[in-house]
Amino acid sequence: MNKQSTLYTIVFIFIVSFSFVFLLSMTNQVTIERVELNQIIARQRAVLASMGVDVSDPGRIQEEFDRVFADEDAGLFARRGDDRVIFAMEFVGAGLWGPIAGFIAVADDFDTMVGIEFVEDNETPGLGGRINEPWFKEQFQGVNISGGRIRVSVMEPADASAGRVDGVTGATRTSDAIESIVNAKLAVIRSDETREQFRNLLESGGDA
Repeated sequence: MNKQSTLYTIVFIFIVSFSFVFLLSMTNQVTIERVELNQIIARQRAVLASMGVDVSDPGRIQEEFDRVFADEDAGLFARRGDDRVIFAMEFVGAGLWGPIAGFIAVADDFDTMVGIEFVEDNETPGLGGRINEPWFKEQFQGVNISGGRIRVSVMEPADASAGRVDGVTGATRTSDAIESIVNAKLAVIRSDETREQFRNLLESGGDA
């Protein structure tokens, strides 16, 4: 074929374009699968972290999550520990700049909080975004929720027995949002209906 002809140019452009699109499509497919896998692992890690499970070793996350009974549709999770059962529930609520999402875990007496883990937020870095720092999340471990509510305060000192944790200095509205989100979800978790769902989850073995 004459390389100077219009037909040659058209065929050449077609072949190059097709090859490029094909390679791009294949790369995208591989990337999508990896992204989806990473999202699943990140979600499992967050559930486990809220339950107080050590997630420092990425290689053990799947093994640890295999011990969790899950109802993904309802966002409910349960795990038998050495001396107690831990229940966790997914949450999402309004933060200062957008949704705040994650998981809240409680002990099987429904009077003690086990932990909290965030998976999404749009809070201001260095201010409200500090809710992701270990010091903030660790405060929720062992907090008394027998009254059905917690207090996230920048004015009063933290007192787990009184259901009170420190807010983030300079981020009062984010602290207030966390308090509101957690209390709303605790009301659901501690309701008779949800307690029954958790019991059924343990008996049925979950999605697995």
